[in-house]
Amino acid sequence: MSADRTAARPRVFLVDDHALFRAGVKAELGDHVEIVGEADEAGAAVELISERLPDVVLLDVHMPGGGGAAVVEGVRRVGGDGVRFLALSVSDAPEDVIGVIRAGARGYVTKTISGPELVDAVRRVAGGDAVFSPRLAGFVLDAFAELSAPGGGGAAGAALPAPSFDPELDQLTAREREVLRLIARGYSYKELAQELSISVKTVESHVSAVLRKLQLSTRHQLTRWAAERRLD
Repeated sequence: MSADRTAARPRVFLVDDHALFRAGVKAELGDHVEIVGEADEAGAAVELISERLPDVVLLDVHMPGGGGAAVVEGVRRVGGDGVRFLALSVSDAPEDVIGVIRAGARGYVTKTISGPELVDAVRRVAGGDAVFSPRLAGFVLDAFAELSAPGGGGAAGAALPAPSFDPELDQLTAREREVLRLIARGYSYKELAQELSISVKTVESHVSAVLRKLQLSTRHQLTRWAAERRLD
């Protein structure tokens, strides 16, 4: 490989609490980027990113120790202004998208993205572009349009309103929230297991934990609970 080609590769840092997923992302990115590190929780991510100053950080939205927004804000506080962030998450919930963009991320794509599309997204973010999955791009534009409209709270460039917090939802782990959202969208246990790369037994275990924490008895009640909070 030539020195010019190596120099042109974006330096990428991965933040996701699932080692298997990080390995898959590295395989998809291949030689198109230079992986300079990885972390599985927010605190370690902030420390390592601040040391290595990658061009692009690919990060999940929900992780132990704080989500993607906490990573972005933490790096910004310690002077990592030149680092660009691209959220890569299974979630397409409005509050997740808005939260991480408000924190300073340059884009948000879902984990259904293909390998070549992800490589392109990383390169574009490294070059200064903002990149969103098509459905999410429309949502973000709508959110800014509401702010710029009369009575909408200011210019389009103003800070977006903070997402609301739900004490019941906040007691769930990041994985349990992912499971809950997919159930709300009508996924079967088998489909959910395939989507999250876990076993059906593990899915059942997560669902049981969610039911217990929310004091619900059936999957039907769980689906209705999620629909009432627009988690689907």
